[in-house]
Amino acid sequence: MDAGLYEHRAVKTDLMDYQPVIERLSVIKTLRILHTAMGCCTESGELMDAVKKHILYGKPIDEVNLQEEAGDMFWYCALLADAVGFSFEDTFEKNIAKLKARYPNKFTEKDALVRDLEKERQILEGK
Repeated sequence: MDAGLYEHRAVKTDLMDYQPVIERLSVIKTLRILHTAMGCCTESGELMDAVKKHILYGKPIDEVNLQEEAGDMFWYCALLADAVGFSFEDTFEKNIAKLKARYPNKFTEKDALVRDLEKERQILEGK
């Protein structure tokens, strides 16, 4: 298939009515969540770039920079927590409970692949 044909066929599957998208983007909470998601992606990319440069280029690992990128991600996570209305403490507790359910003894590849997503969701919902 030539590139032009692919592009023509791909465009046919594009979203054509953007009004519902515009309406969702007019909600401040949604914009705050979008801001945090974009920021976390950016900062995790910067963290990965530092690791890449160490592994592939032999550049010394800059632990100060790693901490900086982690701090930037924490900042974005704090914005998300505020926008959505959760605390880090509650999130930490629920995450540990979820991981204990997933890995009752310790990490195994089998437990990582065969998960009870319904049970994990109930834990995260506080049920």
